Amino acid sequence: MHNADIVIVGAGPAGLAAARSAARSGARIALVDDNPLAGGQIWRGGPQHNPQASQLWAELQQMANVQWFMQSRVIGTAAAAQLLLETPQQAFRLGYRKLILATGARERLLPFPGWTLPGVTGAGGLQALVKGGYPVHGKRIVVAGSGPLLLAVAATLQQRGARVLHILEQSSWRKLAGFTLQLARTPAKLRQAWQLRLQLAGVPYRADSYVLRAQGEQQLSAVQMMVAGRRLSMDCDYLACGYGLLPNTELAQALGCRIVEGAVQVDERQQTSLENIYCAGEGSGVGGVDLALAEGHIAGIHASAPGNPASHWLAQRRRQQAFARRLDSAFALRPELRRLCAPETLVCRCEDVAYDALQAHASWRSAKLHTRCGMGPCQGRVCGGATDFLFGWKPDSVRLPIAPARIASLMALHPLESECDPECDPECDSGSRFTRFATVRGKPAV
Repeated sequence: MHNADIVIVGAGPAGLAAARSAARSGARIALVDDNPLAGGQIWRGGPQHNPQASQLWAELQQMANVQWFMQSRVIGTAAAAQLLLETPQQAFRLGYRKLILATGARERLLPFPGWTLPGVTGAGGLQALVKGGYPVHGKRIVVAGSGPLLLAVAATLQQRGARVLHILEQSSWRKLAGFTLQLARTPAKLRQAWQLRLQLAGVPYRADSYVLRAQGEQQLSAVQMMVAGRRLSMDCDYLACGYGLLPNTELAQALGCRIVEGAVQVDERQQTSLENIYCAGEGSGVGGVDLALAEGHIAGIHASAPGNPASHWLAQRRRQQAFARRLDSAFALRPELRRLCAPETLVCRCEDVAYDALQAHASWRSAKLHTRCGMGPCQGRVCGGATDFLFGWKPDSVRLPIAPARIASLMALHPLESECDPECDPECDSGSRFTRFATVRGKPAV
């Protein structure tokens, strides 16, 4: 059992910013992340490698009251104000007085015929692989989907020697032009966009364009695409396709925080609907690294001691929240993307559930009960975002564990009791129910 004054879940920009602000008060800080290196997806490989993050990283390394729990995954709540963490070696409890959730976001993937072929990846997913050393030198790659991330992905791939054939943006030229004109309100974003376009000079950027089908036998070989109203086909080795980001809200939901429009609801202090629990960064709404940093600092200050954040953090949050709203409007997904699936197209890849099997159902719960959609290892993190867009379905709840875990780790929640009723008590919590079934009756959890 470990204890801290403030536990911060997530060591990306928001989590690191929150840790620095909170640690300055002298409070004991525990920083938790399931990756071996801090930095999150945006600073993958460690923030010390990014000029924007190096000062933040260096300062945190000098703070004796910051304890790091890397390669530590939160799999659930252990008790009031306690989290259950799992590492490759063990499971343990981590208690807190205040909790800051900086759990980030994940990529939205939408199904289309052939999207399960080897060689088809998420846009951000391929970028992460390449940053980790995956070789793409000389490979022909089509980047598709929606949002500014496509430019960053294409630039990373090109830097690693890949041949980026096309960037396909599903949004219209009209919306993109309006968004570009308003970038003057955020000069830093305007500079980033300009630098990326310079890096990608010569790479065709197509608006009103999207992937129709990935083709190949055992491996991707070509992509059929709609380019400004024309059907085209192009040979390629990889297709990196992502349609924006979705907040990671599973832990917040498990704790009982209110979720509004897919994100954790917070107030001006970044506090959630629950006292002493805060949320910062993409979990409270996707807005980019500058918004995440501002929210992280604000959450860290309010969680650690009474006081007001510096005015520049409040101003930065306002500017970046306005930018996030413009981003949502400019890159809203077009309805044609809902009509890409063939009847046999898999929507839930974990459980091999096809689009045709889901059409008869009116809700996520019904589909889950009858087809096992969302019950595989990803627990609906991929197909949940897809079915939300395709059918408007919302998951009913989050059940523990919130990530795949070892039985031995779950046993740490509820040690075997000698007088445990062998029949499942419907009033007991899910962790106890799992332990009783797994240890007394010898059956796997459902």
